[in-house]
Amino acid sequence: MSGTTSQLQVDGKTVDMAIKTGSIGPSVIDIGKLYAQTGMFTYDPGFTSTAACESQITYIDGDEGVLLYRGYPIEQLAEHGDFLETCYLLLEGELPTASQKADFDYRVTRHTMVHEQMARFFQGFRRDAHPMAVMVGSIGAMSAFYHDSTDISDPHQRMVASMRMIAKMPTLAAMAYKYTVGQPFVYPLNSLDYTSNFLRMCFAVPAEEYKVNPVLSRALDRIFILHADHEQNASTSTVRLAGSSGANPFACIAAGAACLWGPAHGGANEAALKMLEEIGSVDNIPKYIAKAKDKNDPFRLMGFGHRVYKNYDPRAKIMQKTTHEVLNELGIKDDPLLDVAIELERIALSDSYFIEKKLYPNIDFYSGITLKAMGFPTSMFTALFALARTVGWIAQWKEMIEDPSQRIGRPRQLYTGAPAREYAPIGRR
Repeated sequence: MSGTTSQLQVDGKTVDMAIKTGSIGPSVIDIGKLYAQTGMFTYDPGFTSTAACESQITYIDGDEGVLLYRGYPIEQLAEHGDFLETCYLLLEGELPTASQKADFDYRVTRHTMVHEQMARFFQGFRRDAHPMAVMVGSIGAMSAFYHDSTDISDPHQRMVASMRMIAKMPTLAAMAYKYTVGQPFVYPLNSLDYTSNFLRMCFAVPAEEYKVNPVLSRALDRIFILHADHEQNASTSTVRLAGSSGANPFACIAAGAACLWGPAHGGANEAALKMLEEIGSVDNIPKYIAKAKDKNDPFRLMGFGHRVYKNYDPRAKIMQKTTHEVLNELGIKDDPLLDVAIELERIALSDSYFIEKKLYPNIDFYSGITLKAMGFPTSMFTALFALARTVGWIAQWKEMIEDPSQRIGRPRQLYTGAPAREYAPIGRR
């Protein structure tokens, strides 16, 4: 809604701009007519001070350490719900009733198989391809296999495409994993819940029965909930920007996955684990802590602090508990990497340097440790992130498509290149 107005003085001219307020969080200044009135654009690298859209899905208060999905605190959803309930909430705006939940679970479960020809599609990748390279390619390829749900103007097709991606993403991620380790694909099993099914598709082999560990399944389900959406981050903004052109939903989600692959975004937990490997042992920690405190040293502790959360990441609190549940369940006590992680965690929560700078362990720090303990290689971490974030991308894409004020994305620039000049023939250059 619009409230008061703000005024901007430009070359002696006063420009009135409306101030819009949301239900919670900072208000925004509507600069939509700024160029028409002043001939100027705003300059905001990274768009960190720019609201690119209006949304009702996710709210973050980084100063207070708050994350809400449709108004519900992330702590409550992770503690009491499951991932598919969170999917329904993000897509529909409300928590499902018992009958709605049963119907949603049934529809997702029975869409988990992928077209059999996609198995042959995987054979075109090198056997040592990164799982995210395989994921980006296979997600984009879904538009070739499921072209009956690419008409974004049809609400029914949008719904079918959404259900297909939520249901099939675990199957594609498991296939990407199996392909890179040289094991046969495992078909989904309708008798299992969403996360247990995924674990079985990743770790079962034809030679023996696979029994899902409920502690690990619950932990991974919680990881999925914590990663389901995170407001207008880089990959979500990419999905919205791609979608603003009218691109089909599979292409938009593939674009989001490609953006997520960056080490500054979805690859952060992989980077955190590589840092632990670099440190090597608990004995080396003091040296690396000193390097982290040295402004002139390029070394940075990965998995600590967060660009948005200036307080403790609320997801990290849940992941801390989940991590220790998994380690206790698996009886892991002599892993040097985990010893380093636990000691770093202790230091970060007690050392005045980390406390003053609010460099608390974040979700990437804990999720990397947890996924490694479960048996996932580091190359799979971002693929798991993409699996979880798919529902957030779809919810944001769906909201954008249905927003009557949405236009194709077109950021402007501050041009600093050569001014207009005349072309010279090659013999006179």
